[in-house]
Amino acid sequence: MSNKKIAIYPGTFDPITLGHIDIIERSARLFDEIIVTLAINPAKEPLFDVHERMEMIEEAIKDFPNVRVEKFDGLIVDFARKANARVIIRGLRAITDFEYEFQMALMNRQLSEDISTVFLMPHEKFTYLNSTIIKNVANFGGNIEKFVTKFVERKLIEKLSQKGSKNGLY
Repeated sequence: MSNKKIAIYPGTFDPITLGHIDIIERSARLFDEIIVTLAINPAKEPLFDVHERMEMIEEAIKDFPNVRVEKFDGLIVDFARKANARVIIRGLRAITDFEYEFQMALMNRQLSEDISTVFLMPHEKFTYLNSTIIKNVANFGGNIEKFVTKFVERKLIEKLSQKGSKNGLY
């Protein structure tokens, strides 16, 4: 068995933001390998399909040699076991995130005691960011260049122009 410290960073990443990338960068310094795990969540209706989100994540992590992306559906602890990961990374932007993330961490511990959850806070300039806010700002023609990579900005503008809606619901 390898002594390699592997962590997973799960999310829907619809789209990946600079806040997500900040968490990835911090994680990449703490662990030998990070697997950004793209969640396939049937309860959510993402703007971007799986292929598009994978492409945006791959572009965002290209400068991190110890980071890769994989998609998954099912329980995150099952994915972690298969990947030999012992840590699930979760970002906490504000106190409002804590209750939900705390409940998920406790449930994951019940499902698999050998997998720990580590909470990381993004840089304070990203604490208010989430993908929904960014999609809404972009939908109304607002400038999102401080919140996402140029690649993601271009993809988001293209996607929203295809949908042709400016009602705040992208």
